[in-house]
Amino acid sequence: MKTIRSICVFCGSKTGADPAHEETAKRLGALMAERGIGLVYGGGCIGLMGIIADAVAGGGGTVTGVIPEFLMKLDVGNSEVGELIVTDSMHSRKQRMFELSDAMVALPGGLGTLDETFEIITWKQLQQHTKPIVLINVSGYWDPFAALVGATIVGGFAHPKIRDLYTMVGDADAVFAALAAAPEPDVEVLTSHL
Repeated sequence: MKTIRSICVFCGSKTGADPAHEETAKRLGALMAERGIGLVYGGGCIGLMGIIADAVAGGGGTVTGVIPEFLMKLDVGNSEVGELIVTDSMHSRKQRMFELSDAMVALPGGLGTLDETFEIITWKQLQQHTKPIVLINVSGYWDPFAALVGATIVGGFAHPKIRDLYTMVGDADAVFAALAAAPEPDVEVLTSHL
């Protein structure tokens, strides 16, 4: 696996009901800064997005936010830490975040986080990249996601090896070992559909 210099973190614009989500975002940010790994994220100053950006910046790390122009107009862009890239759409935001990152990590979040996580895993299934993807399953947050992925396999819509497209861990401390151990995507997850 190539050296990871930057991680794109997908996460919520809210902190969620469980305080463990906020603590995990802080811990991941601190660990990234300690390792000299830059943060690429959705550019917000609110929710888990703002928390992880502050944690990385507070630890002396680099932060790159990517935010669409319409959200900047709602005053949620984080211009206080690092670089802020403004895009013309949500689609170009996701593409730019992908381009700037060597790996992806998903914390808990809402529909936007789910969209980003599903899309980046789908791109990997379609052999558009081989970057490692890790989901931090704080308090079982990603259990329903894993169940849905399992349902696609049982229902005959996906190959069992789609489970290898991402790794699920229980906390921020397990992220870096999971990134290092992430398997290459098996071409069968694509060819089984053709």
